Amino acid sequence: QMQLMESGGDLVQAGGSLNLSCTASMTYDKYNNYAIAWFRQAPGEEREGVSCINWSGGSTYYSDSVKGRFTISRDNDKNTVLLQMNNLKPEDTAMYYCAASRFAWSTVEHLGLMDTADFPLWGQETQVTVSS
Repeated sequence: QMQLMESGGDLVQAGGSLNLSCTASMTYDKYNNYAIAWFRQAPGEEREGVSCINWSGGSTYYSDSVKGRFTISRDNDKNTVLLQMNNLKPEDTAMYYCAASRFAWSTVEHLGLMDTADFPLWGQETQVTVSS
């Protein structure tokens, strides 16, 4: 069973940067079958997709709200995906979750749709708070 663990959340001032990490506990041969995504959920809001990366790391997707500020990357040798967040804004404040899926990438890539229902595996969360 694949387990995901997020880390890196913190309190930061607007304009600052954070790096979130999502590490999976599974074998390499299985890990690189999965697309990995970051979602976030602010209080009182629905969970929204932020970014996604395909199994090889060769293709990525970003929501309009973070495009140009966030960068997603993966290291399959370390079973890790990183989300570099720059120029953070107060509206980026949320719980951040990483999620994995073997079949969601096609929908993400072709429709620009990150649906929580397409990602069966989830980590716990890490809190990001951006002060103004």
